[in-house]
Amino acid sequence: MNFLLQARAAASDPALRQASKESAMRTRLPRTVVILGLVSFFNDLASEMVVPLIPLLLVSGLQGGPVALGLIEGVAEAVASWLKLWSGRRSDWLGGRRKGLALAGYGLSNLVRPLFGLAGAWPVLLLLRSADRVGKGLRSAPRDALVADSAPPQIMGYAYGYHRALDNGGAVLGSLAAAAVIYWAALPLPQVIALSALPGLLAVLLLAFGIRETARASQQAARPPIPKLRWSCLSRPMRRYLLILGFFTLARASETFILLRAHELGLGVVAALLLWALLNFAKAATGQWGGGLADRWGRPPVMLLGWAAFALSFLAFGQVQQAWSLCLTTLLYGLFTGMSEGAERALVSDFARESERGTAFGWYHLMTGVAAIPAGLLFGLVWQARGAPAAFSLAGVLAALAAILFWLHLSGPASRVAVRRGGL
Repeated sequence: MNFLLQARAAASDPALRQASKESAMRTRLPRTVVILGLVSFFNDLASEMVVPLIPLLLVSGLQGGPVALGLIEGVAEAVASWLKLWSGRRSDWLGGRRKGLALAGYGLSNLVRPLFGLAGAWPVLLLLRSADRVGKGLRSAPRDALVADSAPPQIMGYAYGYHRALDNGGAVLGSLAAAAVIYWAALPLPQVIALSALPGLLAVLLLAFGIRETARASQQAARPPIPKLRWSCLSRPMRRYLLILGFFTLARASETFILLRAHELGLGVVAALLLWALLNFAKAATGQWGGGLADRWGRPPVMLLGWAAFALSFLAFGQVQQAWSLCLTTLLYGLFTGMSEGAERALVSDFARESERGTAFGWYHLMTGVAAIPAGLLFGLVWQARGAPAAFSLAGVLAALAAILFWLHLSGPASRVAVRRGGL
């Protein structure tokens, strides 16, 4: 009864009502963030009807193996990374008008991706995959900057965690949809890949008609000066952070190698797609929660935990010899990876000034993308020469070294930035 009386008194107090309303506004995700999350959901639904089939296409009909897979994924990510820097910088130069670049990127990817099944040799698949990643290069930095433009600083980690959760949720549904079509309709892989055009089109339409430019961007009459594109113009903590991220990317080989390992252990097409769905479900389950945790604990501790778990998971991947242990390791890997994804992007936003968010995210994607070619090739070459256990174990050791470097980085000047902006 006392509780009801207190609640009734609070409801009648205008000051308390206003404070409650302001508190809700501070924790509510803006419309732009919500729509961008849905766009990523449907785009990844389309993408993950295709991407987990790439290793299976290579080993079944395109005469490819671990080195070809590493080259395809590495070159594709590197191509995208250079465009991410350009598109992020371009969106800053346009005064924060980022929607057009994001729309062009989503449109290109969803135009090219359904053609993967028509590739007659793995070099053709390399070209198509690179074109798909060109689309990713155009959209990623402007989209991430749009989230930063729209979300209040106190829920930045939560906003990125929400976005990554929906992104991974779409991946779950995409791989499950592909598995269901293959299992029940018995369609060949090229037709399954072609069906990805449907959710891809929905993602493009949702972005085109669901997002409006912010008032700050649309009302700006004069273009700001073009941000300088010199590495030295970045702050020292940002440069150190990006270098550590680049080193960590040497360990972060494409997750499609997990599917290639599943194929080695005897899993069929449907079982491999279900494993991919399990991985992305685990990421989606912890993404939003991990982002909120990064807002409360600080971004660096959550990232450090995620990187340490990555190292242990890849060391474990190197030891698994049975399908059930591969599935368990994949589940644990996905849970910790999803938890730290939002913190990694939110920390970039913490370091960046408002006028250069697009450029900062461009540098972030460039640094991680440039390392993708040596990472993929190194992983594939070690796999081919010494086997999968050696490749996964090497990646685990490199990830552990990157986690140690990041921990040492926290004791330097960058930690004061994290305390001020992200909290520790």
